[in-house]
Amino acid sequence: MATKKPTPKAKQPETLLRKNIQCEGSATDPTVSAKNYATLLTSPELAAYRVIASNEHKDMHAQLDVPTLVQTLKDQGAAANRNDLSQAEAMLMNQATALQSLFARMAERASGAELLPQFEAFMRTALRAQSQCRATLETLAAIKNPPIVYAKQANVTTGPQQINNGMMRTGENQFQPNKLLEAQHGNYLDTPAQTAPARVNPDLETVGAVNRA
Repeated sequence: MATKKPTPKAKQPETLLRKNIQCEGSATDPTVSAKNYATLLTSPELAAYRVIASNEHKDMHAQLDVPTLVQTLKDQGAAANRNDLSQAEAMLMNQATALQSLFARMAERASGAELLPQFEAFMRTALRAQSQCRATLETLAAIKNPPIVYAKQANVTTGPQQINNGMMRTGENQFQPNKLLEAQHGNYLDTPAQTAPARVNPDLETVGAVNRA
């Protein structure tokens, strides 16, 4: 009786579970290796990885490929430099949703509390989560629709200046004719006719010449 050969199992692809970050160096110039290591140590993506790794569950961290995570964080920073804020927008929206869930949970626990201190503690946490959710949504709205700022020109200087038709000139004193005294340049306002001198005290006479000898 012929026996059936077992079907060979498909080879499973190897998963990347690297836990070390490679830093490029130079075999001839040690200063290059030192500079690359210092750059990696102070990079924002490595700092973010350290915080993420210290807060994640051990089982999740065991399935994490460290170089891939660091490169992903670096790519997100590069996207922000290109004004691609899709990752930031998604992050803020997800945070607002998580804060809304926290608000609902704490409000439920406050409703079921029998003692006043417990009720106040749960409601305080619920309202704080609600406030943070609102602030997160406001930040997201500001990213999507930046506010328009109208700036007015301020005439502030330490020396004489004149602003004319949007152009600023400094240094020389330039005075414009006073429009209150002149309707137009060279056309002065009419002055009233001079009145004749009045003899207020007719008894007084002109003083004679003084004999200085």
